[in-house]
Amino acid sequence: QVQFVESGGGLVQAGGSLRLSCAASGSTFSISDIGWYRQAPGKQREFVARITSGGYAVYADAAKGRFTISRGNAKNTASLQMNRLKPEDSAVYYCNFIPQQGVAWGQGTQVTVSS
Repeated sequence: QVQFVESGGGLVQAGGSLRLSCAASGSTFSISDIGWYRQAPGKQREFVARITSGGYAVYADAAKGRFTISRGNAKNTASLQMNRLKPEDSAVYYCNFIPQQGVAWGQGTQVTVSS
């Protein structure tokens, strides 16, 4: 079963940076758009950023100017560079294909930003 594996989260002070990575394990899919999402406690999962198969990036307003999504060298891998982090960025971060193509959500990686 194909599933994304996310890594790179942690605890950081406000204003700091983190770089998240994800990879689709067991993937036999062709190169597809990949999106990063996040879910804070008590809130719905929300879109953060998307990168197309051709490398074009789209960001949620909350991420614009601070986050940068990029593709990895391996097929269907992606990273999310997060700078100038704020406490409201604290959440579990996930990635998945867009469209999802039936791929299950992974465990995500926890990002905690202290004030």
